[in-house]
Amino acid sequence: MKIYTRSGDKGSTQIYADKPVRVEKDDAVVQSYGDIDELNSHLGLLASMVAVHLKEDIYTIQRNLFQAGFAISASSTLTQNDVVKLESDIDKMTATLGPQTTFVLPGGSKAAAQSHVCRAVCRRAERAVIVLTKHYDVPAVVPAYLNRLSDYLFTFARFLNAEAGFDEVAV
Repeated sequence: MKIYTRSGDKGSTQIYADKPVRVEKDDAVVQSYGDIDELNSHLGLLASMVAVHLKEDIYTIQRNLFQAGFAISASSTLTQNDVVKLESDIDKMTATLGPQTTFVLPGGSKAAAQSHVCRAVCRRAERAVIVLTKHYDVPAVVPAYLNRLSDYLFTFARFLNAEAGFDEVAV
């Protein structure tokens, strides 16, 4: 299979729903795919920066983002249990952190700063999916997962900074 097909040279691409469909590359579904893909790429960079014991959680999130993309156009294994798992992980990390009493600036360690980048891209992907819900039937678990993932990534950044000994900088 070649990586290039030339079929998209004039601004359309094929998506897979119940059957293959061609849409313009500026369609809301393609925008959502792209934002989720960008988030997944940033998560790959984040995974390269964290300790080995933290990588598998990021890999699980990356796999779930593929499932979110599948859910937009076809079937998926992404479920509410995946949202609950993020909530559980947020609670576990939060239990190890001091209380947050102010807004904090994104940054700190390289890994924490990258987690903040992931959080910002995640929020953009969530906004794109919300737009998509106005034009396509998107399972409710997809925006819920992205919403919770942005919370997870914020908490993960705080956790990484604490683990690396970086103080949070208040706004």
